[in-house]
Amino acid sequence: MRLTDLLRPHLDGVTTVVDTTAGGGLRLTPYLHLPTGVELREDDEQPVGEGELVLLTYGPDPALHGDEERCRRTLERLRPGGRGLLLFGHRPAELPYHALLDDLVTHRCQVLRAAALDYAHLHAGAVFARTDELLPLHDWFGRPVPSDGLATALRIADEYVLSDFVSRAVRARALDLERTAEEAARALDAARDDSTAERLAAAVREKEQLAAALRAARDRVGVLEARVAMLEGSTSLRVGRALVAAARSPRRGAVRLPGELYGLWRGRRRAPVSRAAGAAKPGPEPAAAVVADDRLHLAHRALTSTPRDRLVLAGVLTDRTAEDFAADAVVNRLLPHDGRLLVERTDPDAVVVQLAACAGESGPWSLAGTGLAPDLDRKLAELIAEARASGRATVLWRDAPASAAPGLAQFAWDAVLDMDTGVRLSRLDPAEDGRELLREAFRQESTRVRLAELARLTGAPDLLAQRRISVVAAPRDAAEVAELTAQVLGQLHRPAEVVVPDPAGLGELEAAGVELRQGQPTAPWVADWTDLAEERPDTLLLDLMCAQEYSGADALGPGPADEDHTFVPTVRPLLVRRSLFLSGLPPESWSGRGHRLFAVRGKEPA
Repeated sequence: MRLTDLLRPHLDGVTTVVDTTAGGGLRLTPYLHLPTGVELREDDEQPVGEGELVLLTYGPDPALHGDEERCRRTLERLRPGGRGLLLFGHRPAELPYHALLDDLVTHRCQVLRAAALDYAHLHAGAVFARTDELLPLHDWFGRPVPSDGLATALRIADEYVLSDFVSRAVRARALDLERTAEEAARALDAARDDSTAERLAAAVREKEQLAAALRAARDRVGVLEARVAMLEGSTSLRVGRALVAAARSPRRGAVRLPGELYGLWRGRRRAPVSRAAGAAKPGPEPAAAVVADDRLHLAHRALTSTPRDRLVLAGVLTDRTAEDFAADAVVNRLLPHDGRLLVERTDPDAVVVQLAACAGESGPWSLAGTGLAPDLDRKLAELIAEARASGRATVLWRDAPASAAPGLAQFAWDAVLDMDTGVRLSRLDPAEDGRELLREAFRQESTRVRLAELARLTGAPDLLAQRRISVVAAPRDAAEVAELTAQVLGQLHRPAEVVVPDPAGLGELEAAGVELRQGQPTAPWVADWTDLAEERPDTLLLDLMCAQEYSGADALGPGPADEDHTFVPTVRPLLVRRSLFLSGLPPESWSGRGHRLFAVRGKEPA
């Protein structure tokens, strides 16, 4: 929630807002967007009475948020009818409200509403009023709930008892989960220290070192044999041999020496001809010239000289999972005969074993971990040992009951993911499933979200960075600055950055985690919001990104007719790939140049 959304319902009858934070580290002016008729003034240490509302902050950093003492002094200056907005720098789950609760009660202050705030330094806020009688409470929308004093008191008392009962159960459950997590971590550490696994990994490393030394020796022998053959065939060596033979037997050697030297000279001149003839009639190479090589070579290879920006997986996966993962990651499927080689040569971010691929009725790894296929269990153990010896993360993707392949639990995994592999958005039908299901899948259940969790565990590049959007705008006055702030912060899929000529007055965006930039956008996707008078629903960017992930298009927006979720020859671009946006090409030429255009209605049909 934005600060202005929390504050505005409580400004009825308020003419002055007193800012007690003006001299501190926080400037709240860009957050307020006060309506006409409400004046903002700095604190002058005067009493705060009817028609006035005071702003104060409290948080873990006294230099930035202030401390309890300053809040107490401000509460002492409140008079009946005065109101206040207390902003916390603490997270809602860590709110130390008990530190100020007694002071609020002492000074007859009733908290009317509390809500979470989405800013970098302010995470919660509470509206309160100084009163001599019990005031009606407010609902989630900031509207007062009509009731008399007794009904309000009973509501407060009942909710306090029930919420305390529920919170105690939640706290007990959290403690149980923490205890279980600690025990699982200890068990995992014990499994990692298992001597059998360590000995197996050491044996694998030693074997690989010996094999590498043997290959190097064979290569060296081949090079030396080639050099010896070259030296033996050289004219210099043959002349030297003839001279040595003549020196050993001068009587016979001196007579034969001129003839031998003449023959060497003639053979040297004939050598190019003989080489040409040999090239015309190629024959099999001598067996000694072939260097023995016991290495297996992969059928395909990939090479890039740029930093890795995609998740690279080597996995024991089902056909469907491998196909879905390949849309967002580099996937190398491991087979029993080449799994160790692929792990060594492809340098994956993680080695993933999907439980469904082992428990399935078909597939190369079917029955692995069940105890019914010892050879597969041994191959899988060697593969995991190779991955751990090479420093790659090993992950068990437990998308089926653990009892389906209980043998997998005995291996030492770096991480275990207890979730399904998600749904690939292109497998959904927007017309049949509806936008709401597409949005839910995009945010919570898509394959990309699942892989992002895997990337987080393994330290690989964040896949969700591909969903970042830059909003390009040029607000001309304070009203357009306020409109741009409201539109950006109101989006369910919030932009990562806003590119403007002048960032003045947009501090609330930066406080909410949206980067302000001048110049060129840097996010993968760009939305042009130059016209701030256009109506943009809060689902606009979410629906556009859902459609992009569904279609893989380069530009999205309304088509020439009433098409929805279909490829079209032209669109009014609302979301464009950054490279296309910076190309400067007119939208009319995009389709003719091979760019994919996808029609998405900006608003749902009524």
